Amino acid sequence: MSHTDTTTLDETELTGERADLLVALAQHRTMLRHTTRDLTDEQAGLRTTASALCLGGIIKHVTSVERVWSAFIKDGLAALGGVTDMTDQDWAKRAEEFRMLPGETLKGVLDTYEEVAARTDELVRGLPGLDVSHPLPDAPWSAPGTRWSARRTLLHVIGETAQHAGHADIIRESLDGALSMA
Repeated sequence: MSHTDTTTLDETELTGERADLLVALAQHRTMLRHTTRDLTDEQAGLRTTASALCLGGIIKHVTSVERVWSAFIKDGLAALGGVTDMTDQDWAKRAEEFRMLPGETLKGVLDTYEEVAARTDELVRGLPGLDVSHPLPDAPWSAPGTRWSARRTLLHVIGETAQHAGHADIIRESLDGALSMA
């Protein structure tokens, strides 16, 4: 795979907690992207486990997650738009982010992920502080009145990225025996 990794943070640019968070996120992004090395578009769309997940779909999902939560850091609740009252059609459309659709390429999926990652990093670098917070929507997965700071939101994105990098590693190993850490 000739895809370059431009989301690796130059640690001399930033220091402290913000740098630590961005470095952690960059490391998990790299591990996730690494699971797709040397794959064809067809291989990136294959399901290799009992799960409906494929490598390209995982990248698409993590891209979507990062895009939405970065927008939340910037714009608050409006960025999550109607998440608590999604229709069956909305859920069906969301399910498409977990698979490679006709016409999608692994390179295109990775390029979009890289663009979103660069925007997230730029946003975080430019924040006046990590304590800025917004309320979460009233939903079964958050207690009423819950607020997330930029810090907490970034930790969520890091956690999602790490979790899905693990899923991707299992899918890749099931595909052709390749391991991310080997």
